[in-house]
Amino acid sequence: MAARRPAARNATRIGRLRLIVLQALVLSLFATLFARLWVVQVHGGEAYQAKAAAQSVRDIVVQPHRGLIVDAMGRPLVANRTSHVIAVDRTVLGKLTDAEQQTVLGRVAALTQTTQREIEDRLHVCGDAAAIAGTCWNGSPYQPVPVATDVPEKVALRILEQPEDYPSVLAEKQSVRAYPEPYGVNAAHLLGYLSPITEDEFDAAKKADDASVNGASSVGRAGVEKQYDRWLRGMPGYRRVAVDSMGRVLGDDSTARSRPGDTLVTTIDARVQSVVEQQLWRTIQTARKTFDEVTERNYVADAGAAVVLEAKTGRIVAMASQPSYDPNLWAGGVSKKQLARLYSEKAGTPLLSRATQGQYAPGSTWKPFMTAGALTNGYGTDTRLDCSSALQVGNRAFKNYESGAYGYIGFDKALEVSCNTFFYRVGLDYWQRFGSDPADIDARDPLVAEAKEFGFGRETGVDLPGEASGRIADRHWKQSYYESMKDYYCKIDEDEKDSGGFLELFAHEFCLEGNYYRAGDAVNFAIGQGDTIVTPLQLARAYGAIANGGTLYAPRIGKAVVSPSGRLVREIEPKPNGRLDLPRGVRDYIDGALQNVTRVGTMAWRMGGFPLDDVRIRSKTGSAEVYGKQSTSWVASYTEDYVVVMMVSQGGTGSGTSGPAVRKIWEALYGVQGDRVLPARAAIPGTVPPAALPTFESDGGILPPPPGARR
Repeated sequence: MAARRPAARNATRIGRLRLIVLQALVLSLFATLFARLWVVQVHGGEAYQAKAAAQSVRDIVVQPHRGLIVDAMGRPLVANRTSHVIAVDRTVLGKLTDAEQQTVLGRVAALTQTTQREIEDRLHVCGDAAAIAGTCWNGSPYQPVPVATDVPEKVALRILEQPEDYPSVLAEKQSVRAYPEPYGVNAAHLLGYLSPITEDEFDAAKKADDASVNGASSVGRAGVEKQYDRWLRGMPGYRRVAVDSMGRVLGDDSTARSRPGDTLVTTIDARVQSVVEQQLWRTIQTARKTFDEVTERNYVADAGAAVVLEAKTGRIVAMASQPSYDPNLWAGGVSKKQLARLYSEKAGTPLLSRATQGQYAPGSTWKPFMTAGALTNGYGTDTRLDCSSALQVGNRAFKNYESGAYGYIGFDKALEVSCNTFFYRVGLDYWQRFGSDPADIDARDPLVAEAKEFGFGRETGVDLPGEASGRIADRHWKQSYYESMKDYYCKIDEDEKDSGGFLELFAHEFCLEGNYYRAGDAVNFAIGQGDTIVTPLQLARAYGAIANGGTLYAPRIGKAVVSPSGRLVREIEPKPNGRLDLPRGVRDYIDGALQNVTRVGTMAWRMGGFPLDDVRIRSKTGSAEVYGKQSTSWVASYTEDYVVVMMVSQGGTGSGTSGPAVRKIWEALYGVQGDRVLPARAAIPGTVPPAALPTFESDGGILPPPPGARR
């Protein structure tokens, strides 16, 4: 009994010790907890409060309204309209289960008539491993991602009225481009289009501290939308919104308002643009119904272009290209099928502007420039050369195309009747005198030098992106082309050796002497044939230099940039970028000859009854021949005020195909009715280019320039 008592006492002491240790441990834990609580709430309270606030506030970009594009009279060519957009909040979507996400996206796909895969592709942030370039989301990860644009209002209302079926899905209104089409104009190649900013563009903008774009911006891709994008795009705003734990918006925290883009006033006259577009389209349709006796089938008339310039300033009054496209395709997001057609060669590559990017042999419209070269390099106005039916050069007879044999004539008559053999003789003479060594790439050539003087072979400097440079097929070009293609043709020559086929014969000759500039090249150059190519805008600018006394202008579509409040931001003045070294007497001689082309020459049969004494039109027709294709129709014409050029690829003869349309354009420009000019021409809106700008009122209205403010 006595032995048990000490054992019991020991057990009691051990129990008490354990209890004390446990109590100390609990007290230390509470002390640590209270200390940590003090640090969080007192010592670091402000910092943690800021972090908590940041987690409940998000920045949302407020896109600005893009600036308007108007014509010279203030008529809107491009405006804005409201579009319903379906967007998905990735943050809220991520808090749903996988099954719930699939259900929601499936419902959105069915409602917007798209596929769930397409929606999922749009939701990937650019830079993710699964992201697809051009489809992924380039904006803020916290901003709702648009997955369907321009949806019907009833679709947007369904999402708004049934939010429980569409968690994380929003229906919003956004501003998209609209095309009022004054006088029914299309002008797609002039205006251009928009598409979402790419990841590379966005990264470049961030490096340049350009705050005018963000990951959700749309930027100009063509036309003046691209050329003047920095003014048109405006400045985005930002809206900070408070959200709950599920990402639902509770209210605005703060707002920085966006600034609308500036308005671009163009030199385009919608009334004239409409006439030019209609006449070009009708000319192509008529050509396609016309039988070509050479190829024994109707003309293909696969493309065409027309340009109207102010001769004294280089400003573009109208410019059209066919085939064209509907710019509205881009407003709601172009589909893959639509995009494929825009780039399709079978459809005629509608995105290509034939006026600035199409390159064609100029044919006989080239002859006035060759006349200028000859008359300033040894020939005179009293020169007489034989306009025979053909000229033998080597083993080939080079024939006339549009004219017959006229005997010995001067340059004026040669232009009037468009005699090829006359100009063949000029080109052959220079080749024999200065460059009969076909391998001498530095041989003098006055005709090539004159073509360069007129600005051919380089860009005009027009304020449109993607302009083609054309090509002067001189000795240097031929050498360069030979060097780039020699290995290709020499391999064909080796592979097809002794086959006797045309390809093998051509490859063999090219491999040996493809860089030689022969007499045939020289005579072809003199009439705008061979490998020389120009754009319709280049040709119009060169004729404008003859019309205005020798100044080559960089053609302009932009006239002024005006702020949303109507303040002039920038006036875009005409820009000379070249001056012809052409004696006044030579210029007047060519001018007179081209007047005769209209009165009694190759254009005369299309101008019967036109008041040529009041509107003195100079013109030159051309029918350019291209191997394997039908002839290209050209008419180039001008007065003291304007230049009008029309081209129809594979469309037939110059005046035969394009002549009637060019006449209609002149009638519209000068207010011609029948055989007289309307006496109140200056009162006809758009007939005389306005010197002043439209008036922009505070309520958003746009008034045309005052009637007295016209040149």
